[in-house]
Formats: sequence, C-alpha cells, structure tokens
Amino acid sequence: MACSPNTATFMSCFLFIMLFLHSGTVSSQLSSPSLYLTTCPNVYSIVHAVVNSAVKNESRMGASLLRLFFHDCFVNASLGCDASILLDDTTNFTGEKNAGANANSVRGYEVIDTIKTQVEEACEGKVSCADILALAARDAVVALGGPGWPVNLGRRDSTAANFSGANSDLPSPSFNLSDLITSFKNKGFTTKEMVALSGSHTIGQARCLTFRGRLYTDNDINGTFAAALTSSCPSSGGDNNLSPLDTTTPTAFDNAYFKNLQVQKGLLHSDQQLFSGGSTDSQVTSYASNYALFRADFAGAMIKMGNLKARTRKLL
Repeated sequence: MACSPNTATFMSCFLFIMLFLHSGTVSSQLSSPSLYLTTCPNVYSIVHAVVNSAVKNESRMGASLLRLFFHDCFVNASLGCDASILLDDTTNFTGEKNAGANANSVRGYEVIDTIKTQVEEACEGKVSCADILALAARDAVVALGGPGWPVNLGRRDSTAANFSGANSDLPSPSFNLSDLITSFKNKGFTTKEMVALSGSHTIGQARCLTFRGRLYTDNDINGTFAAALTSSCPSSGGDNNLSPLDTTTPTAFDNAYFKNLQVQKGLLHSDQQLFSGGSTDSQVTSYASNYALFRADFAGAMIKMGNLKARTRKLL
C-alpha cells in the first residue's frame, strides 16, 4: 500500500499500521485533541507551520486541504476519515485519487507528504495520516480567517481504498436540493449541517466542466454574473479553466457565499439549489446575515465530519 507517492510517507504510514496491528484495542471512539501531547507534542506545531506556509504561498491551498479531508471522510462513512484518499493504486485495488470527483481536481497531497515527513522525523510511527489530514483541514480554514474547532484524534489509517465509493458517495455539482439532502442524510447529517458544510464554498475554485451546464441552461442565474464567466468557460472547450466559487471574497473564509446565493450568483448548480425557493432558503438567509452563526455551525459540523465512524486504536 502507499499513503502517497512520497516514499518516506509510504514507509511511515506502513510502520504506523504495523504498530497498530500489534498494539492497542480497536474502538469507534476518538481520543481527545490532546492525544499526542506526550507521545508526539510537536505534531500540532508542525501541521500549523506547514499549512500556514502552503496557504501563504498559494491561498487556494487552504480550500484544497479542506476538500481533501471532506473527500476522504465522505466516502464509505462506515469507515470515516481514514486517509484512504491518499492511497495509490495497487494490484489489489484502484485508489480513490482517480475517481471522477477527484481526478485532476483534488489537491494538497504534497502538503500532507511534507507534514508526514517532518512528523516522522520528530516522532516515528506515532501519528496517523488520517489525523494529519484532520488537523491540516482545520488549520487551513483558520489560515483563511475561518473558525477553529477541537480535532479529536486517534484515527486508524486504512489499508485499502474505495474507488467505487468515491464515484458514488460524493455529492455532484449537478445535484438538486433533494439530492443534496439525501446524500448528506445518508452520512448522518441534518439538512442544517449540509447547508453549513456547503459554506466551505466560500473559498476555493471550480473547473468549468463542473458549472458549464449552469451557465448555459439554468434560469436562476444572475445574467451579468453568467456573462462574465463565459469568457473563461465557453460552451465547449476549456474544461479545466478555473473560477472562484465565491467571486466576492474568494480567499477569505466568510459568509459572502451565502450572500451571493441570495442574488443568484452561486457558481455550481448545487450551490444555487440551497436558495431556490426551497426548504433551505431560510438557513441561507440566516447565515448571510449572521457570520458568527455560520462560523459556529460550520465548526460543529466539521467536528461531526471528523468523528464519522472512526476506526481507532490506543497508542502504546
């Protein structure tokens, strides 16, 4: 197996799994955020420093790390956040990296490699790749001005990927509101939590391929907004051209995403569905007018995301 293309990370993740197989008890209850204070106290500062440096170098990386974590957790929620998205193809399975929603889209692997390498140098075999992903996602949001939240720790790394799950479980940008509600409900999230988590689109970018249909076929789109996007997303070609999900403040974690939805400036079809005369309109309105409420609800939903059906073990 391989946690990533990086050889050092491969060996360190392999060692972590071997230690797991010969040590503590498996459970479904994560330990507290202070789990590594005695066994690997530097992990927190290492993750913070590497993430901050990466985001400072390229602000888009903040959204990429958050998305990497979401795409790890949301696939096969019976196993939760298990770093399976980091696994390369083997003779026994096809990795999740090349699934439809991930191929040429999910980024940040090299940042996780850097963190893992430094963590292994500080305390070999103590910290899982899955825990690093969870910490990096939180620190990425904070680096862009968003809320922090306590990250429970002790996740077990997966030894296999779920390619079919990555193709079937992740929400599509073409989803209608009912599809979104069902998709998140199947993972244990309420509609309110789904809207809060969708607010992560206040940062990041999307490929033309994912929103072309909205530009040229949707009726609930601001005309000026659509016209401005057609130059970078023509009716044919330019599939990988990028546009910000939040055109107002694309690199700040704020509530502008929800304000944009109120004036039909959601980039993805699935975005605008949150404010389309349906049951979630009132929640969008609340978040658009109350950033503190959105911050609190988003942080709470992220804690829940990180705790999804976690497979854990006790450190020696």
